[in-house]
Amino acid sequence: MTLLNSPEAAAAMAPPTTSLLAPRYRWATIGMVSLIFIAAFEALAVTTIMPTVSADLDGRTWFSATFSATLAASVVGMVAGGLWADRSGPRTPLLASVTIFGFGLLLAGLSPSIELFVAARFIQGLGSGAMTVGLYVVVARIYDAVDHPRIFGAFAAAWVIPGMVGPSIAGVVAEILGWRWVFLGVVALAFAAMAMLLPGMRGVADNPEPSPIASAGRLALAAVVAGSVVGLDVAGHATGPVALVGAAIALTVVVTAVRPLLPPGTLGLRRGLPSVIALRGAIAATFFATEIYLPYLLQARYDVAPWLAGATLTVGALGWAGASQVQARLGARLPHRVALRIGAALLLGGVTGALVTATAELPPPLLAIAWMLAGAGMGTMYPRISALVLAASTVADQGSNSAAMSISDAVGGASAISVAGFVFTSVGTGADLAPFVAVFALTTALAGSAVAIARRADAR
Repeated sequence: MTLLNSPEAAAAMAPPTTSLLAPRYRWATIGMVSLIFIAAFEALAVTTIMPTVSADLDGRTWFSATFSATLAASVVGMVAGGLWADRSGPRTPLLASVTIFGFGLLLAGLSPSIELFVAARFIQGLGSGAMTVGLYVVVARIYDAVDHPRIFGAFAAAWVIPGMVGPSIAGVVAEILGWRWVFLGVVALAFAAMAMLLPGMRGVADNPEPSPIASAGRLALAAVVAGSVVGLDVAGHATGPVALVGAAIALTVVVTAVRPLLPPGTLGLRRGLPSVIALRGAIAATFFATEIYLPYLLQARYDVAPWLAGATLTVGALGWAGASQVQARLGARLPHRVALRIGAALLLGGVTGALVTATAELPPPLLAIAWMLAGAGMGTMYPRISALVLAASTVADQGSNSAAMSISDAVGGASAISVAGFVFTSVGTGADLAPFVAVFALTTALAGSAVAIARRADAR
């Protein structure tokens, strides 16, 4: 090795990094990390308090719609926010997205009916999806490339911390002040975070940067996907053959409309990048369609307090965070394909554990252990899927492939939640055990499919 090629020389030639709290980054860092923290807290808080909300608004049959509508709308928000930012720059779209998100929170907190609450959740999804895209554009405009991994690491931490404390805090707030304050209290925090971000955006150029991934055609397809996911949930309110036909039509439209938004061969599980993208959707479908029913099961069947039921989600977040750190430390010693297979097996083991616990009505701590296992599987796979997507992409298609990964994640999760809701309402009510067993059986089957897809997911 020559001196010029030595690690010391490479380090000396590398551009210097800048502290994320240096004057030129400070308010942008604080504001963006705060926004992501708030969005993550709200997402996890809703999972904890939804059994209470659905009971209070007499909307148990709309339980799954409150989650799937948000995820489906986020796809529209992602595409619309990207299109707007590409045409005008990120400042105005980001401000608008936070306003829409805040309005959705306010409407949810004041909703007198479950139908209006679902509409509010849809609005939140529009805002959060567009906000995510806007934040990534701001990073590109403000931060030097050498500092991108560090600000993205801060974003990741902003998601992990709410997973550890958010569910239990939301449960306490719901018990002491009422569930409405879980939404109303976040409104002020969201706008405070945006106010902190504005000073850091003063130097951001609002010049357009056209992108092939943001187009009116893709926006129309995203809208069709979102509408069809909501339609899938609505079909669950019908009975008999009408419900089955409606659900089948809605699911067919979702698959047809999402196909052009993903790399060719994704739905056919073509080996390589298409299967990597498909795996992201499959594990999101498995994990999130299971997760939303865990606090519901604990509160409805075990009479566990909301704050304690939320602790199960915290345990899952700890498993996710711990596994993420382990796979990061192992680095190249743990090949991507091996990490995906291990992670998929862990996810299958965790979801199967939830199924067995529910079926046999075993003690609640076993449910927490199972969910930590599932979280560990997700923490092992998520970073490696992102790495594989970049490894299989060229500079020209990094953006479109990253967007496809996010879309697969959101659509997979939203569709599975809608189907799980259809299964749940078809089998019984929250007072019965059978609906929970049916849902966990469905998600166990999804986990099994993820194990099979993981064997095809590689950068080749």
